[in-house]
Amino acid sequence: MPHRLPVAMETPTDLSSYVRVLKLASTPSWEEFSQVAKIAGIGVLLVGFVGFVIFVFMTFVPGGPGLPDQPTAALFG
Repeated sequence: MPHRLPVAMETPTDLSSYVRVLKLASTPSWEEFSQVAKIAGIGVLLVGFVGFVIFVFMTFVPGGPGLPDQPTAALFG
């Protein structure tokens, strides 16, 4: 007996549903595009900053993955 997906998981096979979505879609205005680009850029910078903070923290934690074979005292002066 073949395994059937639940009704909510079945994808439409007729082209009319895709055409309907494309008709509803529109090109964003320059203001809308620039706002989305700024928000996405801020999100990328925020994730990068959090990763950098974690890297710096793990560098100074004994047994952390950063800066092998260097004593912690040499890092501070």
